[in-house]
Amino acid sequence: MTERRTAIDWFWRIVLIVWSLTILFPLAWVLYESLKTNQEFFQNVWAFPETLKWSNYKTAWDKYNLGGAMLNTLYYVGVSLVLGTFLTTLNAYALTRMEFKGRKLVWGVIMLSLFLPGINALIPQYVLMRDLHLTNSLTGLIILDSFGESVFFLMLLGGFMQSLPKELEESGTMDGASLFQVFGRIIVPLAMPGIVTVAIFKFLGLYNNFLGPFIYLSDPKKYTIGVNMYQADQMMQYTADWVTMFAGVMIAMVPSVLMYVFCQRWIMEGATMGAVKG
Repeated sequence: MTERRTAIDWFWRIVLIVWSLTILFPLAWVLYESLKTNQEFFQNVWAFPETLKWSNYKTAWDKYNLGGAMLNTLYYVGVSLVLGTFLTTLNAYALTRMEFKGRKLVWGVIMLSLFLPGINALIPQYVLMRDLHLTNSLTGLIILDSFGESVFFLMLLGGFMQSLPKELEESGTMDGASLFQVFGRIIVPLAMPGIVTVAIFKFLGLYNNFLGPFIYLSDPKKYTIGVNMYQADQMMQYTADWVTMFAGVMIAMVPSVLMYVFCQRWIMEGATMGAVKG
Protein backbone atom coordinates (compact mmCIF):
# COMPACT_ATOMS: atom_id res chain seq x y z
CA MET A 1 0.00 0.00 0.00
CA THR A 2 2.85 2.34 0.87
CA GLU A 3 4.68 1.57 -2.37
CA ARG A 4 1.50 2.12 -4.39
CA ARG A 5 0.85 5.42 -2.65
CA THR A 6 4.46 6.50 -3.25
CA ALA A 7 4.21 5.62 -6.95
CA ILE A 8 0.99 7.65 -7.26
CA ASP A 9 2.64 10.56 -5.47
CA TRP A 10 5.59 10.47 -7.87
CA PHE A 11 3.22 10.29 -10.83
CA TRP A 12 1.38 13.43 -9.76
CA ARG A 13 4.65 15.19 -8.99
CA ILE A 14 5.84 14.50 -12.52
CA VAL A 15 2.51 15.74 -13.92
CA LEU A 16 2.79 18.96 -11.90
CA ILE A 17 6.41 19.48 -12.96
CA VAL A 18 5.49 19.08 -16.62
CA TRP A 19 2.55 21.41 -16.14
CA SER A 20 4.77 24.04 -14.50
CA LEU A 21 7.25 23.77 -17.39
CA THR A 22 4.48 24.50 -19.91
CA ILE A 23 3.85 27.73 -17.96
CA LEU A 24 7.48 28.73 -17.40
CA PHE A 25 8.77 27.91 -20.89
CA PRO A 26 6.85 30.71 -22.71
CA LEU A 27 8.08 33.21 -20.10
CA ALA A 28 11.68 32.07 -20.54
CA TRP A 29 11.28 32.19 -24.33
CA VAL A 30 9.99 35.77 -24.26
CA LEU A 31 12.87 36.71 -21.92
CA TYR A 32 15.69 35.52 -24.17
CA GLU A 33 13.92 36.79 -27.30
CA SER A 34 13.84 40.24 -25.70
CA LEU A 35 17.65 40.15 -25.47
CA LYS A 36 18.22 39.56 -29.20
CA THR A 37 18.48 41.83 -32.17
CA ASN A 38 15.66 41.77 -34.71
CA GLN A 39 18.00 40.15 -37.23
CA GLU A 40 18.74 37.29 -34.81
CA PHE A 41 15.04 36.93 -34.05
CA PHE A 42 14.04 36.49 -37.71
CA GLN A 43 16.97 34.20 -38.47
CA ASN A 44 16.12 31.66 -35.76
CA VAL A 45 13.51 32.19 -33.06
CA TRP A 46 14.83 29.26 -31.00
CA ALA A 47 18.52 30.20 -30.94
CA PHE A 48 19.99 32.02 -27.96
CA PRO A 49 21.32 35.56 -28.52
CA GLU A 50 25.02 35.95 -29.22
CA THR A 51 25.22 39.00 -26.96
CA LEU A 52 22.59 40.17 -24.45
CA LYS A 53 20.92 43.37 -25.69
CA TRP A 54 19.75 44.92 -22.42
CA SER A 55 19.35 48.19 -24.32
CA ASN A 56 16.09 46.76 -25.71
CA TYR A 57 14.50 47.42 -22.33
CA LYS A 58 15.46 51.09 -22.35
CA THR A 59 14.16 51.37 -25.92
CA ALA A 60 10.84 49.77 -24.92
CA TRP A 61 10.53 52.04 -21.87
CA ASP A 62 10.94 55.17 -24.00
CA LYS A 63 9.20 54.02 -27.17
CA TYR A 64 6.02 52.75 -25.49
CA ASN A 65 5.87 55.40 -22.73
CA LEU A 66 5.88 52.68 -20.07
CA GLY A 67 6.72 55.19 -17.35
CA GLY A 68 3.49 57.15 -17.89
CA ALA A 69 1.47 53.95 -18.23
CA MET A 70 2.93 52.62 -14.98
CA LEU A 71 1.97 55.82 -13.14
CA ASN A 72 -1.58 55.61 -14.50
CA THR A 73 -1.75 51.96 -13.46
CA LEU A 74 -0.37 52.78 -10.00
CA TYR A 75 -3.09 55.40 -9.46
CA TYR A 76 -5.87 53.19 -10.82
CA VAL A 77 -4.81 50.01 -9.04
CA GLY A 78 -3.73 51.67 -5.78
CA VAL A 79 -6.89 53.67 -5.11
CA SER A 80 -9.19 50.89 -6.37
CA LEU A 81 -7.37 48.37 -4.18
CA VAL A 82 -7.64 50.39 -0.96
CA LEU A 83 -11.25 51.50 -1.49
CA GLY A 84 -12.44 48.17 -2.89
CA THR A 85 -10.83 46.09 -0.13
CA PHE A 86 -12.36 48.31 2.55
CA LEU A 87 -15.83 48.00 1.02
CA THR A 88 -15.48 44.24 0.63
CA THR A 89 -14.44 43.92 4.29
CA LEU A 90 -17.38 46.07 5.38
CA ASN A 91 -19.85 44.11 3.23
CA ALA A 92 -18.53 40.74 4.38
CA TYR A 93 -18.85 41.80 8.02
CA ALA A 94 -22.41 43.04 7.56
CA LEU A 95 -23.53 39.89 5.73
CA THR A 96 -21.85 37.31 7.98
CA ARG A 97 -21.62 38.80 11.48
CA MET A 98 -24.72 40.99 11.75
CA GLU A 99 -28.30 39.77 12.13
CA PHE A 100 -30.99 41.77 10.34
CA LYS A 101 -34.17 41.09 8.42
CA GLY A 102 -33.62 40.21 4.80
CA ARG A 103 -30.00 39.13 5.26
CA LYS A 104 -30.61 35.71 3.70
CA LEU A 105 -32.52 37.34 0.85
CA VAL A 106 -29.59 39.67 0.16
CA TRP A 107 -27.18 36.72 0.15
CA GLY A 108 -29.52 34.86 -2.20
CA VAL A 109 -29.61 37.74 -4.67
CA ILE A 110 -25.82 38.02 -4.50
CA MET A 111 -25.49 34.29 -5.19
CA LEU A 112 -27.86 34.58 -8.16
CA SER A 113 -25.45 37.07 -9.73
CA LEU A 114 -23.02 34.16 -10.15
CA PHE A 115 -25.24 32.89 -12.96
CA LEU A 116 -25.04 36.21 -14.82
CA PRO A 117 -21.94 36.55 -17.04
CA GLY A 118 -20.19 39.82 -16.26
CA ILE A 119 -20.02 40.73 -19.94
CA ASN A 120 -23.83 41.12 -19.94
CA ALA A 121 -23.51 44.17 -17.68
CA LEU A 122 -21.05 45.87 -20.01
CA ILE A 123 -23.57 47.90 -22.04
CA PRO A 124 -25.68 49.21 -19.10
CA GLN A 125 -22.49 50.05 -17.21
CA TYR A 126 -21.12 51.99 -20.16
CA VAL A 127 -24.40 53.89 -20.62
CA LEU A 128 -24.40 54.77 -16.91
CA MET A 129 -20.77 55.88 -16.97
CA ARG A 130 -21.40 57.95 -20.10
CA ASP A 131 -24.43 59.69 -18.57
CA LEU A 132 -22.38 60.48 -15.44
CA HIS A 133 -19.56 61.87 -17.63
CA LEU A 134 -17.10 59.37 -16.17
CA THR A 135 -15.79 57.90 -19.41
CA ASN A 136 -12.17 58.58 -20.42
CA SER A 137 -11.38 59.01 -16.74
CA LEU A 138 -9.19 56.93 -14.45
CA THR A 139 -11.28 58.16 -11.52
CA GLY A 140 -14.39 56.84 -13.25
CA LEU A 141 -12.71 53.44 -13.60
CA ILE A 142 -11.81 53.51 -9.91
CA ILE A 143 -15.43 54.18 -8.96
CA LEU A 144 -16.67 51.41 -11.25
CA ASP A 145 -14.24 48.78 -9.97
CA SER A 146 -14.43 49.78 -6.29
CA PHE A 147 -18.22 49.78 -5.97
CA GLY A 148 -18.72 46.80 -8.28
CA GLU A 149 -18.52 44.07 -5.64
CA SER A 150 -17.24 40.60 -6.49
CA VAL A 151 -19.14 37.56 -5.18
CA PHE A 152 -15.91 35.56 -5.04
CA PHE A 153 -14.25 38.03 -2.67
CA LEU A 154 -17.37 38.25 -0.50
CA MET A 155 -17.53 34.47 -0.20
CA LEU A 156 -13.80 34.18 0.54
CA LEU A 157 -13.70 36.86 3.22
CA GLY A 158 -17.16 36.00 4.53
CA GLY A 159 -16.12 32.38 5.05
CA PHE A 160 -13.05 33.56 6.94
CA MET A 161 -15.08 35.90 9.19
CA GLN A 162 -17.58 33.15 9.98
CA SER A 163 -14.74 31.11 11.49
CA LEU A 164 -14.10 33.79 14.13
CA PRO A 165 -15.67 33.16 17.59
CA LYS A 166 -18.88 35.08 18.19
CA GLU A 167 -17.93 35.55 21.85
CA LEU A 168 -15.30 38.12 20.88
CA GLU A 169 -17.94 40.54 19.61
CA GLU A 170 -20.18 39.86 22.59
CA SER A 171 -17.40 40.60 25.06
CA GLY A 172 -16.55 43.80 23.20
CA THR A 173 -20.17 44.92 23.30
CA MET A 174 -20.38 44.15 27.03
CA ASP A 175 -17.32 46.35 27.58
CA GLY A 176 -19.13 49.26 25.93
CA ALA A 177 -17.66 49.10 22.43
CA SER A 178 -19.81 50.45 19.61
CA LEU A 179 -20.54 48.54 16.41
CA PHE A 180 -17.77 50.34 14.50
CA GLN A 181 -15.31 49.83 17.36
CA VAL A 182 -16.02 46.10 17.34
CA PHE A 183 -15.51 46.07 13.59
CA GLY A 184 -12.31 48.15 13.61
CA ARG A 185 -10.62 46.86 16.76
CA ILE A 186 -11.69 43.22 16.92
CA ILE A 187 -12.88 41.88 13.56
CA VAL A 188 -10.44 43.64 11.22
CA PRO A 189 -7.23 42.66 13.11
CA LEU A 190 -8.37 39.03 13.45
CA ALA A 191 -9.49 38.87 9.81
CA MET A 192 -6.29 40.44 8.50
CA PRO A 193 -4.98 37.23 6.84
CA GLY A 194 -8.22 36.96 4.86
CA ILE A 195 -8.20 40.67 4.04
CA VAL A 196 -4.62 40.43 2.78
CA THR A 197 -5.59 37.46 0.62
CA VAL A 198 -8.49 39.39 -0.91
CA ALA A 199 -6.24 42.41 -1.45
CA ILE A 200 -3.68 40.29 -3.32
CA PHE A 201 -6.35 38.78 -5.56
CA LYS A 202 -7.77 42.25 -6.18
CA PHE A 203 -4.35 43.60 -7.08
CA LEU A 204 -3.73 40.85 -9.63
CA GLY A 205 -7.20 41.32 -11.10
CA LEU A 206 -6.90 45.12 -11.33
CA TYR A 207 -3.37 45.09 -12.70
CA ASN A 208 -4.30 42.57 -15.39
CA ASN A 209 -7.61 44.25 -16.16
CA PHE A 210 -7.72 45.07 -19.85
CA LEU A 211 -11.35 45.26 -20.98
CA GLY A 212 -12.45 48.07 -18.67
CA PRO A 213 -9.59 50.51 -19.39
CA PHE A 214 -9.72 49.58 -23.10
CA ILE A 215 -13.42 50.47 -23.36
CA TYR A 216 -13.56 53.54 -21.13
CA LEU A 217 -10.23 55.25 -21.88
CA SER A 218 -9.72 57.03 -25.20
CA ASP A 219 -6.83 59.35 -24.32
CA PRO A 220 -3.43 57.60 -24.82
CA LYS A 221 -2.01 59.67 -21.95
CA LYS A 222 -4.41 57.89 -19.57
CA TYR A 223 -3.77 54.32 -20.74
CA THR A 224 -2.97 51.68 -18.16
CA ILE A 225 -0.15 49.23 -18.80
CA GLY A 226 -2.43 46.59 -20.32
CA VAL A 227 -3.98 48.93 -22.89
CA ASN A 228 -0.61 50.52 -23.54
CA MET A 229 0.93 47.15 -24.44
CA TYR A 230 -2.06 46.33 -26.64
CA GLN A 231 -1.45 49.52 -28.61
CA ALA A 232 2.23 48.57 -28.84
CA ASP A 233 1.19 45.22 -30.28
CA GLN A 234 -0.97 46.97 -32.88
CA MET A 235 2.13 48.92 -34.00
CA MET A 236 3.65 45.61 -35.13
CA GLN A 237 1.36 45.78 -38.19
CA TYR A 238 3.57 48.57 -39.51
CA THR A 239 6.94 47.79 -37.94
CA ALA A 240 8.81 44.59 -37.14
CA ASP A 241 10.54 45.57 -33.90
CA TRP A 242 9.54 42.40 -32.07
CA VAL A 243 12.47 42.29 -29.64
CA THR A 244 11.49 45.69 -28.24
CA MET A 245 7.93 44.45 -27.96
CA PHE A 246 9.07 41.42 -25.98
CA ALA A 247 11.11 43.68 -23.69
CA GLY A 248 8.00 45.76 -23.03
CA VAL A 249 6.04 42.61 -22.20
CA MET A 250 8.68 41.56 -19.67
CA ILE A 251 8.59 44.99 -18.01
CA ALA A 252 4.79 44.86 -17.83
CA MET A 253 4.90 41.45 -16.11
CA VAL A 254 7.31 42.45 -13.35
CA PRO A 255 4.83 43.93 -10.78
CA SER A 256 2.34 41.04 -10.91
CA VAL A 257 5.10 38.40 -10.83
CA LEU A 258 6.77 40.05 -7.82
CA MET A 259 3.42 40.35 -6.05
CA TYR A 260 2.75 36.64 -6.45
CA VAL A 261 6.29 35.54 -5.56
CA PHE A 262 6.40 37.51 -2.31
CA CYS A 263 2.75 37.06 -1.29
CA GLN A 264 1.93 33.48 -2.27
CA ARG A 265 2.23 32.35 1.37
CA TRP A 266 -0.55 34.73 2.41
CA ILE A 267 -2.68 33.61 -0.52
CA MET A 268 -2.48 29.96 0.55
CA GLU A 269 -2.90 30.65 4.26
CA GLY A 270 -5.83 33.01 3.79
CA ALA A 271 -7.64 30.73 1.35
CA THR A 272 -7.14 27.69 3.63
CA MET A 273 -8.22 29.44 6.83
CA GLY A 274 -11.24 30.93 5.10
CA ALA A 275 -12.38 27.46 4.14
CA VAL A 276 -12.30 26.13 7.72
CA LYS A 277 -15.05 27.00 10.14
CA GLY A 278 -14.76 26.53 13.87
